[in-house]
Amino acid sequence: MKNALVSDIHGNLPAFEAVLDDVPDDVDQVVCLGDIVGYGPWPLECVRRVWQHCDVILQGNHDREFVDPEGYTDNRQAMKGLYYAQEKVKGRYREWLQNLPRKQDFLEGEVLLVHDHPEEVDRYVMPRAFPEVRPYLDDYEACFLGHTHIQHEAVIDDRLILNPGSVGQPRDGDSRAAYAVVDTDSWETELCRVEYNIAKVQRTVEEVGLPSEIGDRLETGR
Repeated sequence: MKNALVSDIHGNLPAFEAVLDDVPDDVDQVVCLGDIVGYGPWPLECVRRVWQHCDVILQGNHDREFVDPEGYTDNRQAMKGLYYAQEKVKGRYREWLQNLPRKQDFLEGEVLLVHDHPEEVDRYVMPRAFPEVRPYLDDYEACFLGHTHIQHEAVIDDRLILNPGSVGQPRDGDSRAAYAVVDTDSWETELCRVEYNIAKVQRTVEEVGLPSEIGDRLETGR
């Protein structure tokens, strides 16, 4: 079975649409590892696309916290994006986001899906820390996670640990939208990058009154 993995879309609709258009036709399922909203100017539109196109969906920290963003007072970009999402995402979509799981078993328990860390909520698992995930995988073949916005994969003791990177706000020095494809029969992987219209995002960030830094950082992928 082929699975496309997306994560950290962060309200960036042009990036997400470019990824969806790029996903190979023979992919069986699309898995979203969380953080659909936050930062970007299209939170509701991205929620709707995930609702329509993704088969398995996790909750990220921004999906959880946009109903009460006060915990992000030390991060102006994040807080402004969360308040904007709070204004735009209401009703059934808000309720749906609030009830998504942070982690879950996938493929009859073969794979652990988690937004951040298998045990510690909101903890970043940077590429150098992938070996620290291994103790949680005795009962799994693989772990797919997001949160860091850094695309990376490693095989440790025959366990695949993979972060597909960020669709909407890469932080690994590559400005292109990131995702991954994993064949869970052969465990072959492909780390994918896609060009998209960054200038359109920057214009819309300015038009809706979000901090300009949200758009500016997209050019460098940092």
